[in-house]
Amino acid sequence: MATISSAGIGSGIDVESLISRLVAVERTPITQLQQRTDGLKTQLSAFGKLQSQLASLKDAATKLTRADTFTVATASSSDATVATATTAAGAATGSYSVNITRLAAAQSLASNAVPTGSSIGTGTITITFGKYNDDLSAFDADPARTSLVIPVIAGQDQLEKVRDQINVLKAGVVASVVTDVNGSRLVMRGSDSGQANGFKVEVADDDGTNTNASGLSALAYDPTAAVNAGLSKQAAVNAKASINGIDVESATNQISGAIEGVTVNLLKQGSSATLTVGQDKEAIKKAVTDFATAYNSTITLLREQARVDPATNGGGPLKGDSTVTAIQSQLRNLAGGSTSLAGSLQRLSAIGLDPQSDGTLKVDSAKLDAALANPTDLKALFAAEDSADASNSGLAVRMKTLIDGLLEPDGRIDSRQKGLQSRISTNDKRSEALELRLTLVEKRLRAQYTALDATMSKASNLSSYLTQQLSRL
Repeated sequence: MATISSAGIGSGIDVESLISRLVAVERTPITQLQQRTDGLKTQLSAFGKLQSQLASLKDAATKLTRADTFTVATASSSDATVATATTAAGAATGSYSVNITRLAAAQSLASNAVPTGSSIGTGTITITFGKYNDDLSAFDADPARTSLVIPVIAGQDQLEKVRDQINVLKAGVVASVVTDVNGSRLVMRGSDSGQANGFKVEVADDDGTNTNASGLSALAYDPTAAVNAGLSKQAAVNAKASINGIDVESATNQISGAIEGVTVNLLKQGSSATLTVGQDKEAIKKAVTDFATAYNSTITLLREQARVDPATNGGGPLKGDSTVTAIQSQLRNLAGGSTSLAGSLQRLSAIGLDPQSDGTLKVDSAKLDAALANPTDLKALFAAEDSADASNSGLAVRMKTLIDGLLEPDGRIDSRQKGLQSRISTNDKRSEALELRLTLVEKRLRAQYTALDATMSKASNLSSYLTQQLSRL
């Protein structure tokens, strides 16, 4: 608020204080309007919280409408050091005997030791990918894979330089140099296991001989031609095992497809274990209890937001709101409802989700465990769909449908939020107009009282003059 420090000096009247009090009275409607706007903003925030909580409840209900929630399985092993398993939805339950004949491995070669840092000769190394037969007497090159060509020139003719050239290609072979008291060796290992990922190493040696053990040809490897066959430390082989007596083979130590929905992890060669695949009751139980938790949180939030305190005429930010009351009633009615499609488990109370007087659900773990023994009816209670009568569908299906309607654009909550936002915008515009009016009122008051101050100052001076003149008479 603008001030004129000289006002009141002439007459002795405290003009600034007087104007401030009058402006404060004029500001009362603005303050009241701002208070109402703050209340509307609190309501808008409350609807935002409710919207978020309903979305969480919808997610929990949606999970119970999916078939894979009730077909999830878990696997255990009689010896987790030999074999384990992971499961997917629809995994075939049962007991499976696994006998591991051989683990999958990647091919590995190691050259003979050479003095560290010495030259290994020059020329060209070519690595070709393909598949050896079991006794390494034949090799079928893979036409879909490009051979690696590594030129070795003077100044680049050390094992470390060859290693670096191989690794920079990142194309199926990883090289390293191993050094000990005997010297350095070049180790080449296939990036992937499995018989189809073998490779042979051919050399064009600048010394004119490509298959002896000196110069660059010392790195060559082709067992089909008896070239440096001793360099092999591990052949590229598939894993071999039997599952319930059926022979299976895999390029890796994971076998998928032999048991529907189950991936078997092979860990120990020459050993056996028994895998047991069964319904994952704990996962199903968690999905049901997560739903109950989300439902209880929603009901609690609704009750708190709509709470009315008769003693103080106070309560929650949405006290008496018809939308909140209606949502509360719909959720409670649905939670207490039933479906005829679920056999013996027609209500939530039948599986241990007991409705309480405050509208929440109390989980009876023993009753829920008993219901898990009947997965077909349990699934139907939540996920069954009645095309002839939607009100007879599973409770999670109906819950999801209800919340979709509440949260959709122009639904009940969206409409209430838009209404509140519109009122807030209207109040903001009204507040701006009142502030402008108040500025003009203050300016007018200041002009009037400044003029009055000047007039009274003149009157005071005239009075003093007359008094002086009369005293002289």
